[in-house]
Amino acid sequence: MKDHIVFDLETQHEFSEVGGRDYPHLLKVSVVGCYSYVQDKFFTFEEAEIPAFEAMLKNAGLVIGFNTKYFDYAVIQPYLKEVVIKTLPACDLMEDVTNVLGHRLSLDSIAQATLGTQKSGHGLDAIRYFREGNMKKLKSYCLDDVRITRDIFEYGKEHGNVKYSSKYSPDLNSVPVDWKQYISPAGEPVSASASLSSEKDAPSVNRETGNYSLF
Repeated sequence: MKDHIVFDLETQHEFSEVGGRDYPHLLKVSVVGCYSYVQDKFFTFEEAEIPAFEAMLKNAGLVIGFNTKYFDYAVIQPYLKEVVIKTLPACDLMEDVTNVLGHRLSLDSIAQATLGTQKSGHGLDAIRYFREGNMKKLKSYCLDDVRITRDIFEYGKEHGNVKYSSKYSPDLNSVPVDWKQYISPAGEPVSASASLSSEKDAPSVNRETGNYSLF
């Protein structure tokens, strides 16, 4: 049975340390977080454990993320020996929203409007946690993004749209999404209520040090 995998990753470096945004492949992975629909579980993989994540990708029927095609793929591909991740079936939530609106939105702006969930902190926190050796906070930070991405995806599948606010449109708005086309590994559309029932497995969010990223 092919799996559906929601994933996000954090890096060891920031762009200013590797020559700019043209060199995401030099950022290096600190941790990968993912959610498996087949197993109904969250997982984290440190840099040395990425082969185990690649083994999951080999069985992926769909890879779900937020800005993954333009960032995460480039960062993780140097670690992958057998999988060319850009060739896998994918749903990049940011890409789909951008194609409709003509401009990008932050994950946080969609999460707040759609789920009533707010991330606090700054993306550089992840690099600081890594350098401090605080892998517990780093993994919680990463899995928070995974959980939010999964829940936005499920909301969009259920309702055919997601909500947002932005500097271009400060009022609450919605954007149509065609995520109902994606069928769960069991062969039936996954309902938001069914997916969210596994929330007990998600990491608790520390609102003092929780994850925040622009995309």
